[in-house]
Amino acid sequence: MTSPIEVEGAEASPEVHEKTSRGDAEQPAALEGRSPGRLMWRRFKRDRSGVISAYVVLFFFLVAALAPLISKLYGKNPYTLYGQDDPTLLNDFNMPAGPNGGITSEYWFGIEPTLGRDVFTQLLYGMRTSLYTALAATAAMVFMGILIGLVGGYFGGKVDYWLGRLTDFLLAFPQQLFMIASMPVITAVFVAPDEETPTYIHALAIIGVLWFLGWMGLARLIRAVTLSLREREFVEAAKVAGASPWRIIRKELLPNLVTPILVQGTYMLPSTILSVAFLSFVGVGYTEPTPDWGRMFAIGSDIYEQDPVYMFFPGIAMVVFVVAFNLLGDSVRDAFDPKTGR
Repeated sequence: MTSPIEVEGAEASPEVHEKTSRGDAEQPAALEGRSPGRLMWRRFKRDRSGVISAYVVLFFFLVAALAPLISKLYGKNPYTLYGQDDPTLLNDFNMPAGPNGGITSEYWFGIEPTLGRDVFTQLLYGMRTSLYTALAATAAMVFMGILIGLVGGYFGGKVDYWLGRLTDFLLAFPQQLFMIASMPVITAVFVAPDEETPTYIHALAIIGVLWFLGWMGLARLIRAVTLSLREREFVEAAKVAGASPWRIIRKELLPNLVTPILVQGTYMLPSTILSVAFLSFVGVGYTEPTPDWGRMFAIGSDIYEQDPVYMFFPGIAMVVFVVAFNLLGDSVRDAFDPKTGR
């Protein structure tokens, strides 16, 4: 009778040797390491809502970038007063003469009451104005938040104390009231009262006000993460090796801050778009004839009883974009940190 030890130590068949050798050859490929970026990308691709939201966001940015080309192919622009050139487009009350806000095969989204401009091209260029302004303001806010948060968190002491007090002071500002009050003052500094304010002055003023009051939340987050990172072994090792503070910040700290910066940035952009629209809505942002989402809402709020369709298209566009970008932010956060998965 063969013992169990002999059975276990018996020579394997050629088939077993072949499978074992094949498994050993395939094992290194299966155990091949993946970088954090590749792992994040794999997790993100599995999130269906995140992928759909990314496509929606890319679609909006693509449409905004191609607004002049689309307008040229469409055959209209957002500045021509079509209702004034063709009296049949507006009725005696300066409302669209046709049903549903004047929607026809020639005017896809209808025409604007009173002036008779094309709503479709107004929406295209308004989207372009709002997205680009918000993107520039968000980039400025993210840069300022990273700078203040890193400097305060890494150096600590009095530097951290005074930067923290500055942050607390700016957080105490009533943001919306400050925006409304400061915008006319800023534009008046650069433009004489009897001159028309150029569009780029409005854009720079909006970006400046949003930047001034928008970086504090990110700065606090970066500071908190930096405080925990500066005590880690790799930072201490860099100090012992004689690395300068700038090199430590650039090579050791910044790569470990990509996740909170990216996630927070995806949340900041849609809120900044709403702020840009708010400033134009209350009359201190972009003015005539610059197309803007906020101005379309301001016009629509005055005539929604007579022409409710006019506000429908910009309203749907803004809701879809903001919801898609917020969902994209959630997906990016979950992809970087699976422990916070929904």
